[in-house]
Amino acid sequence: MQNRRQLMIAAGALATLAATRASAQPVSGAAAQLTVFLDQVFQEALDDSPELVTSLGLDKGARAGAKAQLHDGSLAGVEKRKARNSDQLRRLKAIDRSQLTGMPAVNYDTMLFELQTTEDGNRRFAYPTGGSPYVLAQICGAWQEVPDFLDSQHSIETREDAQAYLSRLDAFATMMDAEIERVRHDVGLGVIPPDFAIAGALKGMAVLRQPADKSTLVTALATKAKAKGIAGDWAAQATLLYDGKVIPALNRQMALLESLKPKAVHDAGCWRLPDGEAYYAHVLYAQTTSKISPAEVHKLGRDVTAELSARADVLFKQLGFTKGTVGERYIALYDSKKGVYPNTDAGKTQIITDLNKVVQTMQKRLPEQFGTLPKAPLEIRRIPPATEGGASTHYEAASLDGSRPGVYWLNLRDTAESPYWFLPTTTYHEGIPGHHMQITLQREADLPMVRRVMGFGAYAEGWALYSEQVAQEMGMYKGEPLNELGYLHDALLRSARLVTDSGLHSLKWSREKAIAEMRAIEGDPEPLAAQEIERYAVWPGQACSYMVGKVTMLRLREKAQKALGAKYDPRKFHDAVLLSGSMPLTALENVVDLYIAGAKG
Repeated sequence: MQNRRQLMIAAGALATLAATRASAQPVSGAAAQLTVFLDQVFQEALDDSPELVTSLGLDKGARAGAKAQLHDGSLAGVEKRKARNSDQLRRLKAIDRSQLTGMPAVNYDTMLFELQTTEDGNRRFAYPTGGSPYVLAQICGAWQEVPDFLDSQHSIETREDAQAYLSRLDAFATMMDAEIERVRHDVGLGVIPPDFAIAGALKGMAVLRQPADKSTLVTALATKAKAKGIAGDWAAQATLLYDGKVIPALNRQMALLESLKPKAVHDAGCWRLPDGEAYYAHVLYAQTTSKISPAEVHKLGRDVTAELSARADVLFKQLGFTKGTVGERYIALYDSKKGVYPNTDAGKTQIITDLNKVVQTMQKRLPEQFGTLPKAPLEIRRIPPATEGGASTHYEAASLDGSRPGVYWLNLRDTAESPYWFLPTTTYHEGIPGHHMQITLQREADLPMVRRVMGFGAYAEGWALYSEQVAQEMGMYKGEPLNELGYLHDALLRSARLVTDSGLHSLKWSREKAIAEMRAIEGDPEPLAAQEIERYAVWPGQACSYMVGKVTMLRLREKAQKALGAKYDPRKFHDAVLLSGSMPLTALENVVDLYIAGAKG
């Protein structure tokens, strides 16, 4: 799991933008200094992450060499990135913030939050703070990330591209060994994943460790090369690296995790880690971009749960589900098998076909609420069976060169876990008007490159959750109480995240208590609830970003409506939020104030 800063570039021609601006335009004033600085940060992010360059379709021309590389996952690489962050913070603070107004001030504040928060974490804690505290767990590590990256993002058009794939396969083994070095370092500090996270990682690694002719790491290269008519026995070359380097490195990781089993405990929360209470407070602030305490998070979760449950109770009664709590009735709804498609490839294909119709219907209605619409296409794809065991449904942004669309990856490992009644809401969240629209418009906005490509979870996930409510307000569930219960279920999932994340990491709940509380609130099947809770256990604070972001956006929308009255236009409000890019929620408050002032005239 890489750093929270999710940087993505927006045009290949910008590979020399910083140098061009620095030489062609005299630097005068804080705004000009900030422009140069932001361009430099953008280029430095590309230097640090070859995967980022590929992800955006920019691994050509001056940056063609990146296509054969992966980032430095060693302890030395970690220290280099820490030093880079410190230097960037120093350079930013040398710019006079008092001279900035409007969007330049928002840009400054956004970068300051990111750099300062990262710096504070780096200085106080000797183990990771940018995502999970664990280098390896059931959702953490190169073993989980690199195979999907090579399969879905490493394009192959030429012989050089195929050779670059082989170089990355070699680098994959090197990265896994570098992770072993980091795990041993952290174990020396007392940072060991809980026993269930180790078991989950070993289970996932065992699935990955299969014969070469069955591995996507080999077949992806052979299939892509054949499709482009690139001569050569690419499967054989990949097999040599896979069998000779990748599998031995994976075996070494598995042996290391096996050796940690006697040292691992079942306690799920990060409170047990070195300086654990302060660690949770730090990552909660970093993830929510809000000064909200664990106790306030817990209370917010309980309050929102009560509000959502009241509406769900009404809808359940309409459908004849009258007995038990709302959570128990969701369990009964799952058990009823309503909306469950056949657990076959044909059934899973039909789900994707039906969800594409949902996207098409929403696409036609977007102009009612949104002014600027995304240009990049959206595709819905099934997460490959080889990795669906530990992967979650998620969105992957389109490349900026147009070679790859935005993709909403749907986990369909078991259709009983994904009844259709909540999938329309998931589609609004991951697709439009959620992640696909937000990220695409951010990249197309008139912003400095680094701002176009930064990601803050509370903003991005808050927007996606907010967009679920906008879809409900648009009447997308009118006359469909079962699908509206799906919308409420997903909102309850996010309120339950506030309750259980703070329960695990602050109130010292066990994994089992958190699973029970999750199910009591939103009624997921136990395997699905367990997967959720185990994710929160190894990624503290992140699960809280969704509802904190949504509640903040709803508050800011109400603020704009009250201030503007008849002049309020949802399309212009949404443009103001979306075209300003991802940012901390504190900066978003300033953006909405700027919108209100401009709308008043």
